[in-house]
Amino acid sequence: MTDPDHPVRGYAAPPCLAHEIDPAYVDPQQADDVARWRKAERARLLADRAGQPVAVRHAAAAVIGCHLDALLAQRFGSIDGLTISAWWPIKAELNLRNWLESLLARGARVALPVVEERAAPLHFRLWTPDCRMVQGVWKIPVPADGPDVTPDVTLAPVVGWDAAGYRLGYGGGYFDRTLAALAPRPLAIGVGLHAAQVPTIFPQPHDIAMDVVVTEAGEQKGTTP
Repeated sequence: MTDPDHPVRGYAAPPCLAHEIDPAYVDPQQADDVARWRKAERARLLADRAGQPVAVRHAAAAVIGCHLDALLAQRFGSIDGLTISAWWPIKAELNLRNWLESLLARGARVALPVVEERAAPLHFRLWTPDCRMVQGVWKIPVPADGPDVTPDVTLAPVVGWDAAGYRLGYGGGYFDRTLAALAPRPLAIGVGLHAAQVPTIFPQPHDIAMDVVVTEAGEQKGTTP
C-alpha cells in the first residue's frame, strides 16, 4: 500500500524504455559489454604503443609539440601567463617534457596532476624541472608540495581516441571526473598517436569528449572557436 502524499518514484514504463525517460539511464548489460570491449581494446592499444621503437615515439612527441604550439597560438595568441597541465610519462606514453620546459621559457606555468583521493577529481600542482618530486599513486612522480592551481589548458594522454573526440584512458575515470568538476572548464586536449584511433569508444554518459585531439598527424578534432 502506498502513501498518496509520498508516492513511490520509479519508471512508469518497462526498463527497456527507461532511456527515453531518463537520458542518464544505462542498460547494465550494455555497460558490461562496453567495459569488456574497452579492457580488451586498451590492452591491444597499449601493446601496440609499447611495440613502437623509442625513436619513433620521441619523433612523434617532437612533432606533436609543434602542433600544440600552433594550436595554442591560434586559440590564445600568447601563452604568457597560461597554466597548462600535462602528465609525467608512464607505460610508453609520449614524453613531452622537453616541450613543457619550452613552455616555461615562454612565460607559461606548467602543472602536473596529483591523485589526492581515490575515485575523485585530480588536483594540479605547479612543476618545474628542478622542483622536488615524490612518488605518488601508482608510483608516478608528482610535485612534492605547492598550492593547487586550476589549468587554463589541460592535456591528457590517450590510449585510444575516436573522431568524436572521446578518449580511451586507463579506465579509472579520473580525467572525466576532473573535467566535470573544474570551473571554469579548461581547454581539454587529448594527445596520442594517430594509429590509436578507433571507430568509436562507445561513449557512456560519464564520458566527456576532448575539445581537441592532437597526434603526430596534427589536429584531429576541435569543437571550440
